[in-house]
Amino acid sequence: MTARRPTWRSTGATLACATAILTVATVPATAAAAPEKVHPSTRADALTAMHGEAFAYASYMAYATQAWHQRHRKVSELFARAARTELGDHFAKEARLIHFARGNAANLRDSIKGETYEATTMYPKFAEEAKRDGDTRAARLFKEIAGDEAAHAKAFKKALWAIKHHRPRAIPKGPSAKPVALRPGGPHVKSARTLRNLGVAMRGEAFAHARYSLYAEHARASHQPRLARLFERAARVELVEHFAGESNLAGLLQGTRANLRKSIKGETYEATTMYPRFSRRAAKAGDTGAARLFKEIAGDEAAHAKAFRRALRKLDK
Repeated sequence: MTARRPTWRSTGATLACATAILTVATVPATAAAAPEKVHPSTRADALTAMHGEAFAYASYMAYATQAWHQRHRKVSELFARAARTELGDHFAKEARLIHFARGNAANLRDSIKGETYEATTMYPKFAEEAKRDGDTRAARLFKEIAGDEAAHAKAFKKALWAIKHHRPRAIPKGPSAKPVALRPGGPHVKSARTLRNLGVAMRGEAFAHARYSLYAEHARASHQPRLARLFERAARVELVEHFAGESNLAGLLQGTRANLRKSIKGETYEATTMYPRFSRRAAKAGDTGAARLFKEIAGDEAAHAKAFRRALRKLDK
């Protein structure tokens, strides 16, 4: 009998193993306590951490898909649970700490700025460099994504006008994603520069997915369902199309054992080095709440590393 391929749903996060495609997540928009004002160094550390958590979410969901197709069901579920913690708990709490999601207009302006930079500067530069280095597939992908980001910026500008003029029905529906199946294997590029640029782009897309998911929940909480839909649709494109396409070229997905080893290394670094350093710096700056949060997350990452090591040992038996 063929095993039924499940779909995980928790805190809005979904892994569609049947098609090996990542899907958009939900990030809690609110918390009980009011956000505290933190020192600039604490804010910078929180933003660094949020980028890491967003990338971990996207990577772990991809690893979960790969593990499922290699019939490592328990490892797949382990990756999916860890992914949900990274985004639904860690990213959300760090965003709350620095009051990352503000009013809908401010969130739209932030989104327009990011998309415009990617459409007019980052991706055209990456495309030109890939072309010069002989990485034609990467050049085409970068150019295509630049066009998508320009369309996102245009849609966000229309939404901002609609919000300012109290015309919610004028908010665009948003882009439709063209999901890219995740494929294991090594990098499909020639130059180290293209590979580095793919890494930068993947992290940017993972963060955009997490950020827009947060903005969507903020919009829904403020009774703007059309704006929430726009952010959700943009978030989906960033993850299931852009991140997935770039990860295929970069060789993100390996075998499950290799994916576990990479994850153990990352979690161990965060648990023993990054988050403890952030916690000490926050405490020194007088941000006791941030120091506690960073320490708490360090403990979670240590638990993830331990669980991944246990899973790897079982696979190696």
